[in-house]
Amino acid sequence: MDTPEVNISFEQTILVLPLDAILPLKQVPEVIKSFAKYKRIEKSIAEIGIIEPLVVSRNPDDQGKYMLLDGHSRREVLLSLGEKTARCILAHDDEAFTYNKRINHLATVQEHYMIVRALERGVSEAKLASALNVNIAHIKRRRTLLDGICPEVIEILKDKTVNPVTFEVLRKMRPLRQIEVGELMQSASNFTSTYAKALLAATKQADLAKPDKAKQIAGMTPEQMARMEREMETLQQDFKAVESSYGEDVLHLVIASAFLSKMIANRKIEKYLEQNHPEILTEFKVIAAAASLDSAGPEQH
Repeated sequence: MDTPEVNISFEQTILVLPLDAILPLKQVPEVIKSFAKYKRIEKSIAEIGIIEPLVVSRNPDDQGKYMLLDGHSRREVLLSLGEKTARCILAHDDEAFTYNKRINHLATVQEHYMIVRALERGVSEAKLASALNVNIAHIKRRRTLLDGICPEVIEILKDKTVNPVTFEVLRKMRPLRQIEVGELMQSASNFTSTYAKALLAATKQADLAKPDKAKQIAGMTPEQMARMEREMETLQQDFKAVESSYGEDVLHLVIASAFLSKMIANRKIEKYLEQNHPEILTEFKVIAAAASLDSAGPEQH
């Protein structure tokens, strides 16, 4: 079987385009320009220039023109500063909705990479702190954010908004435990430092980066942490048991729901159940509807 060709969504080289050739899909309201976030972007660009390029696509109706998919505030700032050109990424998809749906802007890990790139280009920590309206200590913490974090966890968290303290907590665990915790956080869609600390409290001493050093969690006694360790071990065993049978259970559900859907679509069967077993008919419809929603997936959102 031939391997299907996969088309990339973006050109791999950065283009420098005239700003007057970039057509915005929306205008930036004046009120937005008074917001702190806009002023932060404005100050950042004035201090160190554009780090995150604009995202554009070719205008099929006008050669030489481009539609702006992402970066309306950055474009507005560049124009106000008198700039004539901008660094751009050329997208093959011309729908801003699709782009914004697939890209989660400036997740915590992405912010780390942005800061590291700026520092590598020679931007000083003081200048970067001024541009982002934060103190130098913040820049130093962000620069070393991923130190001691295993690659698998970085991959899990790369497009998530994560409390930076969460990475400090993860750093206290060994790589295998980091991965377990990362997967648990992803399953729960909870990336807060509070949840990370709870998982740290439930981590065995042997799974800590420094197993010879006793855990210290504010507000928790050693007895409480020991109980959490036991409960977490039981929970993980239950989770693995469910995970191992999940695929087979879903397959059975899909087959059963398809059969039920066809059955209740038969008017004679539906009428009989309606007259004699209405409660069963209701349950059949709930199962068929639930399976139908599951199969629709995230495209419906």
